[in-house]
Order: sequence, then C-alpha cells, then structure tokens
Amino acid sequence: QEICFIEEDYRDFLKKVAEEEKFNIDKKLFKAGDMIDREGKKIGGHNGIAFYTIGQRKGLGAHNRPVYVISIDAAKNKVVIGDDEELYSSRLKVDNINWIDRETLKEPAEFTVKIRYRHKGAEAEIWPTEGGSAEILFKSPQRAVTPGQAAVFYRGDKVSGGGWIR
Repeated sequence: QEICFIEEDYRDFLKKVAEEEKFNIDKKLFKAGDMIDREGKKIGGHNGIAFYTIGQRKGLGAHNRPVYVISIDAAKNKVVIGDDEELYSSRLKVDNINWIDRETLKEPAEFTVKIRYRHKGAEAEIWPTEGGSAEILFKSPQRAVTPGQAAVFYRGDKVSGGGWIR
C-alpha cells in the first residue's frame, strides 16, 4: 500500500515499521544528516532521508526563499535542496520494465509517459537500453522526476508498459 494512504503521521508509521525486523528496513534511512545545496555547501540538517521526497517544500526549514528537495544522496545521507527550476528534467532511466502490448521494445518509439499518479502524462520517446532498461526523453522538461516511482507508458488510453525510475 502506498504511504499516502496511511492515516497517521507517515513519519511515525515509518519509524514503527522500521523497528519490526520482518520488514528488514535499513535503520540508516532514519539517521540525521546534512541538508546541502547543489554545490555541496551545508545549509542545514535533516532528520533522516526516509522523511523526504523529490519536490518536497514543507519541513525544510527557513531559507529566506522557497526551496525544494531536488535530490537525495542515500549513500552520503544528504538531502539536496534548491530552487523550483532545478526540479525539471528532460530525461530519466527506467529499469525492470514490464511490457503489456509487446515482448520488448526493439527500437525508439513515442509514448505518453506518466511519472506519478496525478501526473497528466507527457509526450516522450523511449529508447531501449541493455538489460531490459530504457531511457526516456521528454519533449518538454518534467517536474520532480523521482527515483523509485513508477513510470507508465501509454498509447492513447491503453497502458503499453511501465518500469521503475532510477
């Protein structure tokens, strides 16, 4: 079930679930760390990367201007913040693709691609890469492309396939 359906505060829910050994959740996700800008300059702290998502604005502290989470560096336990315009991307990569209307994609093709549940979809070209992965090139930049989310490919109103954004 998606975390957005949790009725209680999702942070408390995540902490509680992380304590249950059957879920095998990495405790490092809840460790405090640095909040940095794109150049790597420390500009604050965070309470654990599990509590942040790309595009988030609330809960980042006072910075004299609106700032957003533009990326998360899990290996270094850092949350990178910046301006809204830094959230836009024209390309992304997807893994673990499941095709519905074909065996595989053999050559580049155009699709409408949705990168989150409420995303209206955007015209893109999908280029197959090695190992069943693909690179997606949007015709116009899209806001808050988020690793770990699903990208779903459409032809008209029919789902052609989908994969996980990396």
